[in-house]
Formats: sequence, structure tokens, C-alpha cells
Amino acid sequence: MREILEQLESRRAAARLGGGQTRIDTQHAKGKLTARERLDVLLDEGSFEEYDMYVTHRATDFGMAETKVPGDGVVTGWGTINGRLVYVFSQDFTVLGGSLSETHAQKICKIMDMAARNGAPVIGLNDSGGARIQEGVASLAGYAEVFRRNAEVSGVVPQISVIMGPCAGGAVYSPAMTDFIFMVRDSSYMFVTGPDVVKTVTNEIVTAEDLGGAKTHTTKSSVADGAFDNDIEALLKVRDLFDFLPLNNREQAPVRPFFDDPDRLEARLDSLIPDSANKPYDMRELILAIADEGEFHEIAQAFAGNILTGFIRLEGQTVGVVANQPMVLAGCLDIDASRKAAKFVRFCDAFNIPLLTLVDVPGFLPGTSQEYGGIIKHGAKLLFAYSQATVPMVTLITRKAYGGAYDVMASKHIGADVNYAWPTAEIAVMGAKGATEILYRSELKDPEKIAARTKEYEDRFANPFVAAERGFIDEVIWPHSSRKRLARAFAMLRSKKQDSHWRKHDTMPL
Repeated sequence: MREILEQLESRRAAARLGGGQTRIDTQHAKGKLTARERLDVLLDEGSFEEYDMYVTHRATDFGMAETKVPGDGVVTGWGTINGRLVYVFSQDFTVLGGSLSETHAQKICKIMDMAARNGAPVIGLNDSGGARIQEGVASLAGYAEVFRRNAEVSGVVPQISVIMGPCAGGAVYSPAMTDFIFMVRDSSYMFVTGPDVVKTVTNEIVTAEDLGGAKTHTTKSSVADGAFDNDIEALLKVRDLFDFLPLNNREQAPVRPFFDDPDRLEARLDSLIPDSANKPYDMRELILAIADEGEFHEIAQAFAGNILTGFIRLEGQTVGVVANQPMVLAGCLDIDASRKAAKFVRFCDAFNIPLLTLVDVPGFLPGTSQEYGGIIKHGAKLLFAYSQATVPMVTLITRKAYGGAYDVMASKHIGADVNYAWPTAEIAVMGAKGATEILYRSELKDPEKIAARTKEYEDRFANPFVAAERGFIDEVIWPHSSRKRLARAFAMLRSKKQDSHWRKHDTMPL
């Protein structure tokens, strides 16, 4: 019996060693943790249950029969984060560069299937050289099996990808179908074709970092939702995000203890809006003033800064926030902002997370680049996402809400449950200057008349009361009471139920 137990421990030790101490040292020299060390940081201490530790590949070509490592380059299993179940896989770059083989893919598929059956999120830690060339089409088939599962459980359980090394070629499409992607600066990159292929085909010379590094994907492409300085910071931030999310689409997000008075008044908000309508202010101040303990977990902070997305808690309950940011492009909606917000709204609606929309939007960004880029189609994505959402939705208009952008930003007309406005809100087809120049074109040569007409338009329409008279605004509230009124609105909406028409699926404008 002792001999058998020793044999078991020997096999476990071999599996834990991965590609060997030399390769582990190389991984550490790059400032990267190993696959198992990453899971130690991500999961609660002692909670990880590993599966398929002894699995090896079945390839025999190119001398592969002599190159077998237990685990085959990926560590899979389940554990807990703050006591809540999660399924994980962590690719091991020390084993054949973390390349994906047929059995490597089968291990990932197994835990994804378990996650779907048991209703728990999947977190993938990606660090792989791509498909294992020695296995040819079997490796490609493995990728496709993973992709299909990503699509099947989308909107069923949350999926989070952390890119912690290379992720190239077909490998990028699995993270791309997950809900959130995070990267590590200077040690991770994603691209469909690498710098060498780009140079050969297009004659462009570009580094891996510029082509697919964390900065590129968080500021330009919007592929990634956040970038962090090292493995540990990235994994700890994922733990924080996990606490805001439900385990699956049939459950509510966890309710956390809170020590912040829901009736707290914020006098500073009474002076947040500048006297000049053209002067910006930081919408984050309002978000932090509303949130429990002033905590705002922002998503995609570095991309499309004219709109803010992220999670807060109100009375311990998770709330998704979408807010125009007057500090960037005056808070206009453009292609990037529309895509960013639409994706976030769709996620929140899929996972029963109530939505708070903070509005200060002068309209859609004009210009040929926007029109040629398809602002009509991309703006429709946000409109479609809000119109389809059935979760509790509360909207607060702080200042400008002009034209079609007013409609799109969770107006009463497309399904918001409670719509508040501050006394400083201006709800109109357009700004006073533009409106008077159209309405009184014949008087443009007389500056005094136009000034009087502009003042007349402002007095009549640059306020929330015309909309309130029609019931489009439920109440005009004091800014300092915003946290109290919003918290009460969401508490009232907790039992909301809304049915929709039967359909196989929608045809969202893509």
C-alpha cells in the first residue's frame, strides 16, 4: 500500500512540475507566475480541486510520443472566490508553450460543460503559443469545440478571460466570445496574425506590443476591458469583479453587507453642474457620491472615455452604471461609446443586474468619419440593447439630453422604469442656439433679436418641466438627495417582472 501511495505522490509531483524547473525559472524571469501559482492567487486558499492532472496527448508524429507531460499544458478544475463556486482553466506555458492539443481542449471543454450544468462562472487564464502544429487539424478541432461552448453558455454563466502571455491566431476567438477580457501590460498580447506575417503580407513593420499589446487593445480596439501591471494585480482585480456578478442567469448578484446610510445626502452635488452650459464636470464625482462606500468598479476605462461603464452597489446590491462623461467630447455619443455601452447593457440584462443611467448628452458626434464608420448602425446597438432590457432601469438626467441621444440613453419611451431629472436638466430636440437659428432663420442678421429668441427658447425648453408635464420625467429631484432617491427606486423595482415576445433570437444590428 505504501508503495502505491508513493507512486501516486510521484505522479502528482511530476504533474505539478509542468515543463520542468528550468522552464519555470524562465517563466519567473519574465515576471510571470506559473499556471498553478496564478490559481493560488485567484482562488480561496485550499479551495482548488484539480481535474485531469494525469491527462497526456495522444500524438505520435514528429517525435511527440517521447514528449509527454502530465496535464498536457493546462490546469483545470474548480474552486471558490470568497466562498462562491467558479470553474477555472490555466494554461501552462512551460509545457510545449501552452499550445493547445486535442486533449488540452478536451480538458477545457469538460470544465465548461460542468460549469453549464452546475450554473457557475468560467475563468480562463490564457498563456499559450496557439494550436499545437504537430497535431494538425485535431488541434483546430479542439479550438472549435471550445468556441462552440463559449457561444452556448454566453448569457448563461459569466465568462472571464485573463490574457497573461501570448494569445495568437485562432486562440483569440475564445476570449473574444467571453464577457470580459483583461490583459497584463508588457507580458501579454493578442492578435490574429503576428508581426512577421503582417510584414510579409502588408509590408508593415510593427512590434508585437504595438500590434496586440495591452495598451492597443484597451485604448484602440476595445478588445480588452482592462490592463494591469502584473499577474497578481490582474488576478486580484478579477476577484473584485467576481464579487459583483451572479453565478448564472437564474440567480441574483450577491448582496454584500454595507455600512453606508442609504439616505445619505450629498450637499456637494448641488454645485456639481457649472453655471456655463459649455463647461465640463466629472461625472465620476456623481457616481462615487451615489455608490455604497464610494466604490466604483469601472469597466473599459481606457476606451471611449466619453461614456463610463462599471459596477457599484446600492444598499449592498450590484447595479450596473452607464454614464455620459462631459469631460470627454462633451459627453457626445459616438461609434466607440455606443459599442462600449451596448455591450455592457447587454451583459447586465443577461445576468439580472439592474441598470442606472446618468445622462448628460448633447447628441451624437457629427462628422464624416462617424457617418462613414456607421454611427447609425452602431448607435442603434445601444438603442436596441436598452429597448430589449427587462431588468430594473432607473435614469437620472443631470444636464443636457438633446435629440435622439435623449431617446437612446434609457428614456422612458424605450423602457426605463423610473426617470428622474435634476432642476438643471435641459431636455429638448437640440440646444437653444441651434434651435433659434433654424426657427428664426430670417432674423439671423439681427443679433439682438436672435439673442432674445435664444433666451426665450431657453426659458421655455431648457428645463426638465416640459417633459415632466407629459409624464416623461417621474420627478425633478434635488441633486443632494440623489443617492436616497435612486436607492429607493431600485428597492421598489426588486420584484419587477417583464415578459417579452417569444423568439428564437433577435436580429440585433451588428
